[in-house]
Amino acid sequence: MNAPATAELPVVVIGAGPTGLAAAAHLVDHGIEPLILEAGPAAGAAVREWAHVRLFSTWGEVTDPAAEKLLAPTGWVKPDPATYPSGGDWAKHYLQPLADVLGERVRFGATVTGVSRAGRDRIVDADRETQPFVVHLRNADGTEERVFARAVIDASGTWTTPSPAGGSGLPALGEKAAADHVTYRVPDLKDPAIQARYAGKRTAVIGSGASAFTALAYLSDLAKSDDGTGTRAVWILRRGISGSTFGGGTADQLPARGALGLAAKAAVDEGYADAVTGFRTEAIERDGDGRLVLVGEDGRRLDAVDEVIVLTGFRPDLSFLSEVRLNLDERLQAPVELAPLIDPNQHSCGTVYPHGHRELSHPEQGIYLVGMKSYGRAPTFLAMTGYEQVRSVAAAIAGDLEAADRVELTLPETGVCGGAGLFDQPDADADAGGCCAPAPALVQIGSAPATEPTAPTEQASGGGCCGS
Repeated sequence: MNAPATAELPVVVIGAGPTGLAAAAHLVDHGIEPLILEAGPAAGAAVREWAHVRLFSTWGEVTDPAAEKLLAPTGWVKPDPATYPSGGDWAKHYLQPLADVLGERVRFGATVTGVSRAGRDRIVDADRETQPFVVHLRNADGTEERVFARAVIDASGTWTTPSPAGGSGLPALGEKAAADHVTYRVPDLKDPAIQARYAGKRTAVIGSGASAFTALAYLSDLAKSDDGTGTRAVWILRRGISGSTFGGGTADQLPARGALGLAAKAAVDEGYADAVTGFRTEAIERDGDGRLVLVGEDGRRLDAVDEVIVLTGFRPDLSFLSEVRLNLDERLQAPVELAPLIDPNQHSCGTVYPHGHRELSHPEQGIYLVGMKSYGRAPTFLAMTGYEQVRSVAAAIAGDLEAADRVELTLPETGVCGGAGLFDQPDADADAGGCCAPAPALVQIGSAPATEPTAPTEQASGGGCCGS
């Protein structure tokens, strides 16, 4: 079968999440037909998996202008821009209606398994750019097919590839064997079946971002309830505790995001969570009772826990892009021109410069990684950033470079999601005169509930350099 003329083909959008659907709306606005391939059974399939979690962005920050334009003729009314949706609200009141408007342009149960140039593998140069893209997919019934595209916008996100507990970026030894007591998602503790898994139990929460804050707050609330007596959390941090550990707080221009950090701090201050600092997990073992023991790279063994919640971020799945030529940063796995703009060593969400098609381009012209996927391993992504990306990319595909190069986004400042560094160094003010991470320590902040004794406090080294 010969590939059809490229100009007659649709643009394939991978993923019917917030960024993918926005990309489709912008393409339609330019008179270009999109074909959205979504592995899940409904729009926002990944968002629905955290339906119980409330966003820290308001409705005014999580809808796209082109999408609103497409929805307007249907009688859709935008929710109050000043209120905060949950993931379930976002999917029900925005993503699904948008997918409904796009109609047959969206295919559900279609998992992309490969992207290439028609008749050209990664090696072949001859006439490469004149060939359309070929996208292989697997349908929900197991059948396989291929479709051709003039361009490909990969908005598949990173939800399906969470980072592991291991401090080296690899799964900790025994992590997979302990899978029945390990989760990589914030649990819905309002679900009675899930609540029973954690109520009255000791749970380790590994991670230092907004998701970890949320999990700590949820466990604290459970511990305070009649059904959760005896619930305890152990917060595992690879760095030390400093002024920025709990984020921007009341100074955060995304107030709900700042409140997450304050809720996590309250969980620790009120004694419902112990903070273990400077701990990089090397192994997860079982004790004689079948409980889990976390072992650090330094050989320390923590007291046994019943459950482990791993919230160490996400990473992109690049496996189905192996036959196209991408130029990715060696650290973040983000487009090389974008990487310095989003490096969490330097930037928070609000200090990321608006960017578009030029920063998202690759040697393989016509393919773009957008949304969470474009950020690789960087945790600083905001929905409005993705909307600006696809506005620019759609304009570039349509040939309107003036619009594609125009900046139409101003981001709020936020101290929660970045600036503290990808590795585990505390901020400069964490250790007076120090130049290295503090020694591993179990830190009890505040007073513990009467049902459990206060753990002894061990202070980190106060000064000098490693090895001095």
